[in-house]
Amino acid sequence: MSDENPVLTERRGAVLLITLNRPERLNAWDDGIQAGYFGALAEAAADAEVKAIVVTGAGKGFCAGADMDRLKTIDERGEVGQAERPMTFPLTIEKPIIGAINGACAGLGLVQALMFDVRFASPAAKLTTAFAKLGLVAEHGISWLLPRLVGTSHALDLLMSSRIITGEEAHRIGLVNHLSDDVLDDALAYAELVATTVSPKAMAVMKRQVYAHWTANLETAKAESDQLMSESIAGGEMGEGVQAFTEKRLPNYEGISQQL
Repeated sequence: MSDENPVLTERRGAVLLITLNRPERLNAWDDGIQAGYFGALAEAAADAEVKAIVVTGAGKGFCAGADMDRLKTIDERGEVGQAERPMTFPLTIEKPIIGAINGACAGLGLVQALMFDVRFASPAAKLTTAFAKLGLVAEHGISWLLPRLVGTSHALDLLMSSRIITGEEAHRIGLVNHLSDDVLDDALAYAELVATTVSPKAMAVMKRQVYAHWTANLETAKAESDQLMSESIAGGEMGEGVQAFTEKRLPNYEGISQQL
């Protein structure tokens, strides 16, 4: 059995490791995991000492999707209880979220994995949308996220068939960024790299730019980016970055705090 806490957190320097912790159920998503995970993200966002976040699953799986007991709570009108935060909450976190997909990743688990900024996966990890096999449609924004990552045809294939793909295929079609036999260690190493070498302010702005500009035209994106560039130069961090490069040392960037 797992620890009573369905979500564990551990500080590793400037990196926060969040672990979904229901290994006996392959970390199936329930109200406890949702509240604990989103709460941990909110705390990380508010902590200026945390500059990057890694998310993984305890045991052999990442997240096997919605707990079947949770699905049974859907009423006859097809409605579920309203949670404190929406499923898209991770997209509002202005710090890099790196996923370490160590095993089964299905349904709601895959939805949450798509909201990571960078994804590492084991070659043997098994990923599936799962919704159609349960008589459900593409839920919680996956119909918006998935085509932008893998293209329309791949997205429809994965959604309509609900077929299981390995981490290797997920990497080939662009669903995950990196394959690793030591998925957690490599994800943590990546997180430490960005936490110690990259400006948290710059990462926060770039994250907002990427999501906002998905629906903007090139002219609008360029104009907004030019304004943001001027603001970032005026903020003084570029001077620290250049000086650190010249002196061959790590930059001393301040962290950011975001109240959610």
